[in-house]
Amino acid sequence: MTCGNYFSQVKQQRTFIQMRTVLKVVDNSGAKQVMCIQALKGKKGARLGDTIVASVKEAHPNGKVKKGKVVYAVVVRAAMQKGRCDGSQVRFDDNAVVLVDKQGQPIGTRVFGSVPHELRKKKHVKILTLAGHIA
Repeated sequence: MTCGNYFSQVKQQRTFIQMRTVLKVVDNSGAKQVMCIQALKGKKGARLGDTIVASVKEAHPNGKVKKGKVVYAVVVRAAMQKGRCDGSQVRFDDNAVVLVDKQGQPIGTRVFGSVPHELRKKKHVKILTLAGHIA
């Protein structure tokens, strides 16, 4: 077995969103990338719809959020699969968040990309109304 074939057969490990995970920001708050500091629920980490504390690593120069600021965020896309009631699985290609304030209201006014409808159960209806596509 050659080295090229071996690496093509190894699957990517999809785990919880935990400390030091870098996530993409999919709203127009001004941040581009954040790094997870702490998951607010659960010992292992965060999944779809969970709130995390994150630090802004990249930001647009004239956005609402500046680099280095500590913010709250809701996970709207996760690479780790999550089961649905009908037996299907939902999984995304990337890990993405929407920045929120302490009360859970989004900082930005638009949400880009698809957002799963599981956020309705987690009481993030405002994010669903801002989203362009609900998966």
